[in-house]
Amino acid sequence: MIRTRVGYSGGTKASPTYRSLGDHTETIQIDFDPTKITYEQILNVFWNSHDPAGWSWAKQYRNVIFYHNEEQRRTAEKTRDRIAAETGKKVRTDIEPASTFYLAEDYHQKFRLQQDSLLTAEYDAIYPDIKNFVDSSAVSRANGYLGGYGTSAQLRREISSLGLSEAGQKRLIDIVVGSGR
Repeated sequence: MIRTRVGYSGGTKASPTYRSLGDHTETIQIDFDPTKITYEQILNVFWNSHDPAGWSWAKQYRNVIFYHNEEQRRTAEKTRDRIAAETGKKVRTDIEPASTFYLAEDYHQKFRLQQDSLLTAEYDAIYPDIKNFVDSSAVSRANGYLGGYGTSAQLRREISSLGLSEAGQKRLIDIVVGSGR
């Protein structure tokens, strides 16, 4: 991943916020390098991260894939059909064209990372401007590990590229290893 950002999309209300969402859905924007990970691989993580046969209880929290071009649409539909065939269940995850993405409030960004004061302090020192913090690949990677994505072996291979001090590196490794990954 190059970066991830959370926000709102899929609705008609201009400039939604968490407290005034209108008809938007909470979503994640993923920027990725297709030479390192494919769109289909990202979709596989998505399908494994939720119950695609489950009903969404509110538009704010619905299961949806927003595609940006016809190739992404076809890939999303292909993987949806594969999941339906594998599970024998109707997939209720929507697949829709992407519309304007509105960045969520700062306190929603990199939520897992912001729960750890040591790691947050280190990244705040590197990225004192919240936009740079949110847009940082290193911050996105660390947040992903804290959220349960990636193994301790993967983290050990890239830990030196995440910009953390020795204490920060140890803290992140201890959390990931302690989680059994």
